[in-house]
Amino acid sequence: MGGAKLIQAMTRILKPRSLPLLLCLTALMAMSGGMAAYRMTLSRISTTLDQSLILTRRSIETEIDRFRYLPQVTAQDIRIRRAIAEPFDADVVYTANHYLETVAGVSGADQLYLLDRGGITIAASNWNTDSSFLGFDYSFRPYFLDAITEGTGRFYAIGVTTGQPGYFLSSRVDLAGGQRGVLVVKIDLAPLQQAWRSAAVDTAIADADGIVFLSGQSSWLYRPLFALGAGTLDHIATTRRYEGAALDTAAPLLGAEKSALQSAQPIKVAGRSLLMRRLPMAPDDWQVIMAASVAGAWRTALAVAAISALTTIAAALLVQTFLQRRRLVRMRLQQSRLLEKQVDRRTRELADEIEIRMTAETDLRAAHEALIHAEKMAALGRMSTAIVHEISQPLAAMEATLAAAVIGARKMDPATTTRIETARGHIRRMLRTIKHLKSFGRKENGALSRVDLDLAVDNALDLVRHRADGMGVTLTLERIGNAPAVTGSQVRLEQVLVNLLLNALDAVAPNTSTGHVTVLRETLRDAVIVQVKDNGVGIDADSLPKIKEPFYSHKQGGDRLGLGLSICQTIVEDAKGTLTFNSAPGNGTNAVLTLPLAIPKVKVDAA
Repeated sequence: MGGAKLIQAMTRILKPRSLPLLLCLTALMAMSGGMAAYRMTLSRISTTLDQSLILTRRSIETEIDRFRYLPQVTAQDIRIRRAIAEPFDADVVYTANHYLETVAGVSGADQLYLLDRGGITIAASNWNTDSSFLGFDYSFRPYFLDAITEGTGRFYAIGVTTGQPGYFLSSRVDLAGGQRGVLVVKIDLAPLQQAWRSAAVDTAIADADGIVFLSGQSSWLYRPLFALGAGTLDHIATTRRYEGAALDTAAPLLGAEKSALQSAQPIKVAGRSLLMRRLPMAPDDWQVIMAASVAGAWRTALAVAAISALTTIAAALLVQTFLQRRRLVRMRLQQSRLLEKQVDRRTRELADEIEIRMTAETDLRAAHEALIHAEKMAALGRMSTAIVHEISQPLAAMEATLAAAVIGARKMDPATTTRIETARGHIRRMLRTIKHLKSFGRKENGALSRVDLDLAVDNALDLVRHRADGMGVTLTLERIGNAPAVTGSQVRLEQVLVNLLLNALDAVAPNTSTGHVTVLRETLRDAVIVQVKDNGVGIDADSLPKIKEPFYSHKQGGDRLGLGLSICQTIVEDAKGTLTFNSAPGNGTNAVLTLPLAIPKVKVDAA
């Protein structure tokens, strides 16, 4: 209406023959202004898309980086390593399931699960749900194959068990015995997709094959950007990446060449005219794609054309709008720089935190070794009085025997030789006792080797026999089968046996006249069992489950720290063995130490 009035005014002012020229000039200016506005709008949309792509890629990388080290850190836990070493032990697997469930809940990960070297799930955070991963074979997944061969793996796919998509990060776990496992964390990226949908942003992520697997537009999901070849479809079917998605019948989103993703002109996508931009994302060769409708660009062009034709005020308004847009772009660039600084700062903080945790673990191991040595010294101190008595008796007997030998030597009595041999026997007894004490008191570094378990049992009996004799307790040893060899530490296994024997002697102390302690060593096909039985006071049902806990002691008097059995339990677990107790009040206690037989050494002849 305003244009008609303007034309009427110009008709009154201008000459009739000048009006067609003015109308042509007006049309030319309107066309030039409209086309210029259209191109500028497309350029602005492209710039905005490029900037938004950087922010979107950064947010995706930040979400994934939160969990990148989770498999490696979780795999260091002893409960995970025991599950790999003993996958058929129900208690070990139950403990690993609870641990994974706790870590997944605290970290915010979708799922955490452990695979053996064959790809079968041993333990999982969803172990007690209907969609549990336990027992499923995931050996066909690339994240498992990459972790086994290269140490780590990553893969985005639809879960074959739950049907829910996620990003999988995996890390290989190597044990000292050659056993292997793979720990996998599944990250749910659906919140990003939901955020894009809520913001009505045409954003998507396509994999290396050009298949959209994450998008704010539901109609884009699991559709290829371009037509897929037969080889690509076969590879996707083999890995079961998009289980349940009909990719062979899905129509491609783009009918043009791949260069259309970076074209400055809009293209047709699912019936809509969109300007599309993409940004590569390492290390998975993903493509972050963003699109914007150009309908607004056409409307802007028409508006600018009308304004250019009607008045110069429209030009001023256009300049003002353009300046505002530039300020908005600068503000977004500044926000992007601030976000990058925050991400860099957080990355440095995470690196410092990992270093601190590694240092803390090293300190903890050193403290644990010192605690084991301190417990040995405590046990040695409890035996010091009896050891002095044990050594003083042979010395006194040796002195009397040698004195008799001197007197008998004058008569050349044949008994002189016997007396001298007796003195030598006492001396050898003293040297053997001192040797055991020096060996037992030595601090070890915890390295494992082949150990003669019978020798460890004999040394432990020699160390406590003097106390048993002084108490009047009968101490017997029975052996069934050949002498076994196990993998462990000679001194630490002796420490375990000495601790068990001392506890047995304490148990029979109230009634030493009938006290009896029996050590039974039995060799089976793949393990050796050592039982320490006593007929002492026994342990009540409430205390029995707690005796291996640190700082717990059911003995009276308060002179014990309650660390002996806890340390013994750790030593036995390091040797891949078990330590159990059977007891009842008044019926004595039976401590059962089970250790796997050492793997025989294989001799390889030189070629």
